[in-house]
Amino acid sequence: MGKYFGKKFIVYVFTFAVAITINWAAPRFMPGDPIQSLLNRFGNIEGGTEIIHSNFSQLFGLDKPILQQYLGFWKSIFTGDLGISIHSFPSPVFDIIKSAILYDIIIMVPSIILSWIVGNNLGAISGMKKKADNFLMPFFYFLSSAPYFWFAVIVVFVFSVQFGLFPVGGAYSSTMIPRFSFNFIVDFLRHWFLPFFSMFLIQLGGWAIGMRNMILYERSSNYSKYMKALGSSEKLIRNYGFRNGILPQVTGLALRLSNIIGGMVMVQMVFSYPGLGYQMLQAIMNQDYFLLQGCFIFIIILVLVSNFIIDIVYMLIDPRVRLSYSEEV
Repeated sequence: MGKYFGKKFIVYVFTFAVAITINWAAPRFMPGDPIQSLLNRFGNIEGGTEIIHSNFSQLFGLDKPILQQYLGFWKSIFTGDLGISIHSFPSPVFDIIKSAILYDIIIMVPSIILSWIVGNNLGAISGMKKKADNFLMPFFYFLSSAPYFWFAVIVVFVFSVQFGLFPVGGAYSSTMIPRFSFNFIVDFLRHWFLPFFSMFLIQLGGWAIGMRNMILYERSSNYSKYMKALGSSEKLIRNYGFRNGILPQVTGLALRLSNIIGGMVMVQMVFSYPGLGYQMLQAIMNQDYFLLQGCFIFIIILVLVSNFIIDIVYMLIDPRVRLSYSEEV
């Protein structure tokens, strides 16, 4: 088992190194001058523009050779100093991300867990009951095929514009002061619900379709036919099929995690929700190399750590995997 985790660790380290390198290089291929973008915020500066531009370039380390910038980027990762944001100058990138990551967690974690649980159970019901299948499957296919940003726009139009039930965007009202009070919590949840609901519904369809197909496959297997011949109840057969079908769904969770995080970024852009996705949009619009790099670093780490946790969970819930590791040892 130790050998298995050793191999996994090497794969994750290599993946991290490649992803970080691409993360560093991609913003530098963007057209434009980030320092000039910063200077434009201060309006027209009479005289000394070149000197100010040069000083800012030295401050952000953009005057150094490319290789030195790359090595300095790796050093900043291990020291936790991700630089200063160009867009939110002079705020450190780490402080911006630290305040934004909380918003990602409170949307992503509940939406993934609830959509996975509800989707798998609805898919199992759909696979066992023909009438439910005829009603639910068109709904599931619609949800799974809808783009994240398009579905988020539809949700805003229906629940905010047409019915006025929830706010359009932001994490809380501009008139609210963040504090632990009943009014603020209610206001915060009203702003949170639509981004969460969008992520929940779009993921729901994919999990339900996957489990429904697995249940149909398990029902056609020999053990299901044998249990039915013995007079076992449909509920018992479904429970056995569900237990076998849940294993590929755990694998699917690992494979789809990066897409889910990408969808979260799109949803935050639609709702102007101040998570990493919204900060990335601001960084792209303002050519903020350092903020964009910092957001990608945290997303890369989040994906790799989540996949590693899912690997461990898969080993714990599948005795065949544990046995194969024991035999290797």
